Amino acid sequence: MNNSNLSMPVLFVGHGSPMYAIENNEFSQSWRNLGETLPVPKAIICISAHWETRGTQITAMQQPPTIHDFGGFPRELYEVQYPAPGSPELASEIIESIADAHIHPDQKWGLDHGAWSVIRRMYPQANIPVIQLSLDYRKSPKEHYELARELTSLRDKGVLIIGSGNIVHNLRLVAWDKTDDEEYGHDWAVEANEKIKRLIMDNGHKELIDYNLLGKDVQLAIPTPEHFLPLLYALAIKRESDDLSFFNDKTVMGSLSMTSLLIH
Repeated sequence: MNNSNLSMPVLFVGHGSPMYAIENNEFSQSWRNLGETLPVPKAIICISAHWETRGTQITAMQQPPTIHDFGGFPRELYEVQYPAPGSPELASEIIESIADAHIHPDQKWGLDHGAWSVIRRMYPQANIPVIQLSLDYRKSPKEHYELARELTSLRDKGVLIIGSGNIVHNLRLVAWDKTDDEEYGHDWAVEANEKIKRLIMDNGHKELIDYNLLGKDVQLAIPTPEHFLPLLYALAIKRESDDLSFFNDKTVMGSLSMTSLLIH
């Protein structure tokens, strides 16, 4: 890929329900606004909570399929296709530049809903190449953070890097009597979300890497790591000169935080 004088921003997106891919609400509207206001990327790399693998993999096909990796939703959602091209060239560049991580090319996965539900709102024409980088479930949070730092230079080549997960994500403690776009959070969920936001603003990356030491509220908010790790990827790529801003900063259904981060 050609060098660009423009350093791209970095996003962490709380992606929430797959239904946001087709519903018009404040969350999906903000994704659309991002697509209209951010610099147009030459390609997108997405680190999604929904692709965990043994070893690190990267999609390397010309045309990644749209994966409907969920159940129990309306037929309309399963009919959605997001036919963005892939980028074998970018995948190869990453594999070659991060040799220590032993990243393997993948020809089977495609784009899961952590990626396409957000990106189709940002770029509905599906004309920007999209690739996904998997989460190796054997790596520690610190190892994920260190791997992410190796991606930083791609920002200077016009690549938009998106981490897609949720800061607070505990499906066992969802308040099912609340709608998924109504602001409502259990006390521990709200406190955990605020604690993590303060650490983000204070560049407390070491504390966030060791999130399991941040208290019971954070342990409840992050019962498993996969939805939190994409945030570490975004933070690792942050530069000292970057600004931070939050958007979609709400907790819904008691135990799901939509809080998202723009690094620019």
